[in-house]
Amino acid sequence: MSQLPAPLFELAWRELLFQHTDGLGDAFRTGTVSAYCGFDPTADSLHIGSLVPIMGLVHLQRAGHRPIALVGGGTGMIGDPSGRSSERSLLDLPTIAANAEGIRLQLARFLDFDDAMHGAKLMNNVEWLGKLPLMDFLRDTGKHFSVNYMLAKDSVSARMEDGISFTEFSYMLLQAHDFLELYKREGVTLQIGGSDQWGNITAGLKLIGSSAGATAHAMTMPLVTNANGSKFGKSEGGAIWLDAARTSPYKFYQYWIGADDRDISKWLRYFTLMSLEEITALDTSVREHPERREGQRALAADVTARVHGADAARVAAEVSALLFGKGDATALSEDALTALRHEIPFVTHRETPETSNALDVLNWVTELGLAASRGAAKRLLAQGGLSVNGVKLSESSAVVSREQLLRGRYALIKKGARDFGLVAVA
Repeated sequence: MSQLPAPLFELAWRELLFQHTDGLGDAFRTGTVSAYCGFDPTADSLHIGSLVPIMGLVHLQRAGHRPIALVGGGTGMIGDPSGRSSERSLLDLPTIAANAEGIRLQLARFLDFDDAMHGAKLMNNVEWLGKLPLMDFLRDTGKHFSVNYMLAKDSVSARMEDGISFTEFSYMLLQAHDFLELYKREGVTLQIGGSDQWGNITAGLKLIGSSAGATAHAMTMPLVTNANGSKFGKSEGGAIWLDAARTSPYKFYQYWIGADDRDISKWLRYFTLMSLEEITALDTSVREHPERREGQRALAADVTARVHGADAARVAAEVSALLFGKGDATALSEDALTALRHEIPFVTHRETPETSNALDVLNWVTELGLAASRGAAKRLLAQGGLSVNGVKLSESSAVVSREQLLRGRYALIKKGARDFGLVAVA
C-alpha cells in the first residue's frame, strides 16, 4: 500500500477506497488531476450519507488535486435509479435551484474554493443540460451506447422486473454526458462516487473514450453500514441532515455520540482528518475502556465542528453532558441554555410583583408536562424526584428565588434521572 500515490494511500488506509480503474495511480503521479463528484439536489440540504464522497474530494484536494462538486440541477429533474426500487418524484426548476444553493453553502464548509492552484469549483449541470437539444443528445451521446450495454448495468437491471421509465433509463447517458462536458470544460479526468455509482461512472469513461479519444478514470468509495444492522444516517426522527434547521447541532452531535463501539474505528477513518496515530490511540481506548466513550466523543466533536462550527460543537457537548447526567447545570453557557429551549420542554414564565421572589416550581412542572397535575407534581416532590438547577427540592421548599436562577432568568427542572424541562422567567 505504501507504493500508492498520496491520495490513494490516504484513502486506502482510511478504508475509503472501494474500486478504481487501472492507471489511476499513474495519473496521480503524472500531475494534477481534476476530479468531480455529483450531488443530487432532491432537498435543500445534504444528509450525512453524503459525507463519504465529500471527504473523498477533501482528501484529493489535500493531496494537491482539484475537486469539482457538480450539483445535478439538470439530472435532478430526471432522478437516478441507482439503489431505488421505485420512480423518484420529479422536481421543478425553482425548487432545484433553491436546493442547489443550500448544497453549495454546505460544501463550502469542507472544500477550499479560494486556493489559487487547487481551488474547488462548484458547477451545476443545468447549465448545459438545460440547453441541450434532444436531437444533438441522441446523435452525439446516445449513438455510443447499445441498449444491451445499458441493460447490463445494475442500476437498470435491478429495476427491470418492476419496470423503469424511459426517463430514468436515460439517466446513465445524462451522467456520461456530464463527464464528457466537464472533461471539455475543466479537464476533468476522474469521477468519484459511492460504490453503487460504478456503472454510471464507467459509462462516462466509455463516452470520453469513444467521443474524445481520451482516457478517464473512475473511483468509488464504500457505502456506509452500521455494525448493529440499523441504517446509517437515520434516527428516530428521520434522516440526519447537515442543515441545522433540519437537524439541530445537538441532535447531530448526539447521533455520533450514540455510535456503536464496533463502528467507531471505521467512522473516525471515514469522517475525520485525524492521523492514523490518533485513531489508533482512540481504537485502543474504545477497546479497553468502552465506558469512557472517548472515541465517540472525539468523533462527535470533530464532525460537528466541521459541519456546524466549533462554537456549535461546544454547545452541543455542553447540552449532551447535561442531559446524560455528567454536566453541571450552574456552568451552562447562555448559548447552551438557548439551545436547550429546542431540545427539551420549554415555557416562558411572566412574573408578577407578587411572585417575583417566590417562584412556584410545582406550577412549572405541570406546565412543562413533567406531571399531569399539581397533585402529581406534589407527589414527585414528596418522593424526592424534583430538582431545580441541580439542587434537589424538598416538600418544604417548592419555590425558588430570583437569585437562584441560571443567568438570572432560567430554571432547569429535572424529574428523576432523565426528564428535563426549562423555564425562562421574563
